[in-house]
Amino acid sequence: MAPGEKIKAKIKKNLPVTGPQAPTIKELMRWYCLNTNTHGCRRIVVSRGRLRRLLWIGFTLTAVALILWQCALLVFSFYTVSVSIKVHFRKLDFPAVTICNINPYKYSAVRHLLADLEQETREALKSLYGFPESRKRREAESWSSVLEGMQPRFSHRIPLLIFDQYEKGKARDFFTGRKRKVDGRIIHKASNVMHIESKQVVGFQLCSNDTSDCATYTFSSGINAIQEWYKLHYMNIMAQVPLEKKINMSYSAEELLVTCFFDGVSCDARNFTLFHHPMHGNCYTFNNRENETILSTSMGGSEYGLQVILYINEEEYNPFLVSSTGAKVIIHRQDEYPFVEDVGTEIETAMVTSIGMHLTESFKLSEPYSQCTEDGSDVPIRNIYNAAYSLQICLHSCFQTKMVEKCGCAQYSQPLPPEANYCNYQQHPNWMYCYYQLHRAFVQEELGCQSVCKEACSFKEWTLTTSLAQWPSVVSEKWLLPVLTWDQGRQINKKLNKTDLAKLLIFYKDLNQRSIMESPANSIEMLLSNFGGQLGLWMSCSVVCVIEIIEVFFIDFFSIIARRQWQKAKEWWARKQATPCPEAPRSPQGQDNPALDIDNDLPTFNSALHLPPALGTQVPGTPPPKYNTLRLERAFSNQLTDTQMLDEL
Repeated sequence: MAPGEKIKAKIKKNLPVTGPQAPTIKELMRWYCLNTNTHGCRRIVVSRGRLRRLLWIGFTLTAVALILWQCALLVFSFYTVSVSIKVHFRKLDFPAVTICNINPYKYSAVRHLLADLEQETREALKSLYGFPESRKRREAESWSSVLEGMQPRFSHRIPLLIFDQYEKGKARDFFTGRKRKVDGRIIHKASNVMHIESKQVVGFQLCSNDTSDCATYTFSSGINAIQEWYKLHYMNIMAQVPLEKKINMSYSAEELLVTCFFDGVSCDARNFTLFHHPMHGNCYTFNNRENETILSTSMGGSEYGLQVILYINEEEYNPFLVSSTGAKVIIHRQDEYPFVEDVGTEIETAMVTSIGMHLTESFKLSEPYSQCTEDGSDVPIRNIYNAAYSLQICLHSCFQTKMVEKCGCAQYSQPLPPEANYCNYQQHPNWMYCYYQLHRAFVQEELGCQSVCKEACSFKEWTLTTSLAQWPSVVSEKWLLPVLTWDQGRQINKKLNKTDLAKLLIFYKDLNQRSIMESPANSIEMLLSNFGGQLGLWMSCSVVCVIEIIEVFFIDFFSIIARRQWQKAKEWWARKQATPCPEAPRSPQGQDNPALDIDNDLPTFNSALHLPPALGTQVPGTPPPKYNTLRLERAFSNQLTDTQMLDEL
């Protein structure tokens, strides 16, 4: 490097560097405070006196804290919603109405399939309650009659047991009368606790495939235990019956529907669509999506809704499967699955049930405002129902999928997943134990279905108001029942009575549709405007100041740190690569002053003045020539020459 360039480099190195290229963080902060538009930072540097400087530091930090607090509140308020309710008066579409008989199949059609199960159930009731015999006779003859008359097939798979409070760990078998040891957990279904409170309870035991793990489920009432025990065997039997045969064993539309009116116009079974439910048999949906046009109503009131008379046929009821008489009705959207067991409304016989409706339509905002889903495409659960997404569909689909994964088969009351079969004894002997364990985990939210499934963002809900009245009246049944018997003469061969019939009215109470809509409480523009107001109020700052802060504190700050670390790394690498060598003795330069060293980098004038004098130097014997004197003599000689020339002239 040339001597001039080295001098420039040293001068540049010694001059103070400010701004983003400052060598230290302290210099950078000082430069920022002196040049920023935020007055508080500048006052910290230029204020005189320690007290003023401390006050300005406190004021500035307080302002920054208030800005952060207010901005956090603004961000949280951005994710809140405001709810608006609008009421519209217009012509409304009539919802889909699904009607099911509480009894799924005609008892005369399925009795041959359930004959053995019915026999064992009657014997269990006989041994427990002793009807029609007395209690003393029951103690003496119940067990012998069972053993002589039959070989229990269903109780062998799921034994019915009687538990006594004073004999813990033991139970008496219903059909053998022998006491047996009960291993595993005892789960009381009535209160969901692990101990038995009543003096004598009834239950049954379920075991895993290898019979190493068992659980006994007890009930405070023998009726509940026997109905649950019967239902398990009933599902196992009906799961093996083909669907077409089950449809033929249930009620047809012509049998269930006696009369039909809608909006003052007569209708019949052709306006209803068959829907087969595993636990309710043949159900029929009015105004389904399969219709060409969706029916609507132009007026409110019972005269402009749906009016049907249902034939219940109590004589065909299964005495052990259902204990009530009537029908179930559910009101839903056309593309929605009718969950009859979950939200169905029961209709009594010999009564007219009037159901008035109010329509409410809800619209929720999706993420980031809530965790709802538009159509279920973002939910990792496969929809096994042929219907639109809903929270209930997701939960049931999740449980059925877990059932197939854990137990190897599907539960009978829900639709079948692809490539799966319903559970039965022949293929899955101990599926009931797996089902009960899985259902218990589902209720306790251990399967993860409740955390995965989301609520739908938009849905319709009909608020129902139900009222009852006796029907037909005493004076009208004398002519009404014979007429209905004559109308149904082609379908039934008996005289109708009022306990076989139920009347249903479904209508809009008025045509006011209520819409509940969510909207963001703040928009992006409002949020930015509020941010600017807070910055200007507390720090007299603008967006440019924010950009300046980001540049200084996040770019220049870390740039200084990076440069320091890089310089340290370079020095460390240079020391590592340098090879140590012995220093040669310095040879003296100059003849008279050996302490003087020749330096390629010439000193400046100011630096030369501060050079220390050479130590141990000798005064030269011969003084140097006086150059000034020589220059004067030369000038004097020149002057003499000029004088001589003048004299000659």
